[in-house]
Amino acid sequence: MHDASPPPSTHHPVHGAHEADVTPWRRRLVLWGGGILVGVVAVAFMKLTNLAYATFAAAIAGRAWLALLITPPGFALIAWFISRHMPDARGGGIAEVIAAQDEQSHALSERLVSWRMVLAKFLLTPLALLTGASIGNEGPTVQIGAGIMYTLGKRFGFDDPKAAARFILAGGGAGLAAAFNAPLAGVMFAIEELAGAFEHRLSGILIAAVLFSGVVSLGLLGNYSYFGNVPASLPLGAGWLALLVVGVICGLAGGLFARLMLLDIGPLHHLAKLRTRFPVWFAATAGLALVALGLASHGSVYGTGYDQARALLQGAPQNPGESFGVLKYIANAINVWSGVPGGSLSPALAVGTGLGHNVAHWFPHVAPAAVMLMGMAAYLAGVAQTPLTAAVICLEITPNQDLALPILAAALLGRASSALICRTPMYNVFAARLMREYENQRAADARTAAAQEPAP
Repeated sequence: MHDASPPPSTHHPVHGAHEADVTPWRRRLVLWGGGILVGVVAVAFMKLTNLAYATFAAAIAGRAWLALLITPPGFALIAWFISRHMPDARGGGIAEVIAAQDEQSHALSERLVSWRMVLAKFLLTPLALLTGASIGNEGPTVQIGAGIMYTLGKRFGFDDPKAAARFILAGGGAGLAAAFNAPLAGVMFAIEELAGAFEHRLSGILIAAVLFSGVVSLGLLGNYSYFGNVPASLPLGAGWLALLVVGVICGLAGGLFARLMLLDIGPLHHLAKLRTRFPVWFAATAGLALVALGLASHGSVYGTGYDQARALLQGAPQNPGESFGVLKYIANAINVWSGVPGGSLSPALAVGTGLGHNVAHWFPHVAPAAVMLMGMAAYLAGVAQTPLTAAVICLEITPNQDLALPILAAALLGRASSALICRTPMYNVFAARLMREYENQRAADARTAAAQEPAP
């Protein structure tokens, strides 16, 4: 028996060296170009969602009852489409991006961040806001950004599971950076929320891709602050007592919200069964409940809550009132339970602001805006259990260096309080469920295929 392998060629080492030199630069160019593209698409998506909600708000202005004819049927239509055609489009987006990075489930990544999913989220989220949903566009923007990067990576040859996870990570962070017009928040999100796929060797390239997206957003939208300038400081004594109180209360509220979303406490698991069995009727009922809250709150619970939170922070005479935080909290829960897709980050900022506004009354010698900013950070950290990301988001969207330390302390306190109620971060639990459902479905398909094989 002789060796049939071809003789070594002096040409191959040179070619291999050339590929080794070219691939890193090709990866850089694709990631950086993808970051720019994500920024452009995210800005267009934000404008579309803003237009959709503005259309709904204009339609019910002075005719609050009209929401009865818009919201329940709209929710039912979205639920029908999702259950019939795209069941994976139900989620908010962040958990899907975490699950899509699993290198062992390449087919799951294809389902969660494919171009079809990008298109579905790009259209369904504005449609949900057009019907008055209590959602934000940040979670879907994260998923859209991840899908764009994933598709670009495949197109240019980076299609192995490990490379795909890197592109998904970069796209998710780029999406958040553009959504909030906050590049540093996008970087922190990629590191903290998606840290499992973060590698030191590639960290600079990925961070640059996220920053490119944020810079594009800044260029297209201007260097504006999401909630405007909020001049406030925190005095010693009563101010730090307010920090302790608002951090614990909003953190506990955030942890409770996360548990409510998981539908795993008390009788809530029956809601999950009803939603699975009757998705259309369940969504319509949830829409009806949301309209009831809308009528009770004079319409303040619809949409992202941005205008209401900004009015509270700026001390505007026309504001949503004392009950806004609690009613928006309930509205956000109803919307997630309904199965209508949408993000929960910006609504969480609104709830935290509202709850902070309530706590501020207990401390008359402390600037209300300072208490509200700390409440915003604590509640967001309680919901997502990512305190650094929550703190950076709050600092970037309301540039107030005087409150940098209190906001960070409030976020850490909120995270610690939240863990007393919800031990595992909500998005991680949802991501684990997605991967488990995928594995169960794959095992069931394998059993079906084996049963259909003809006997020998």
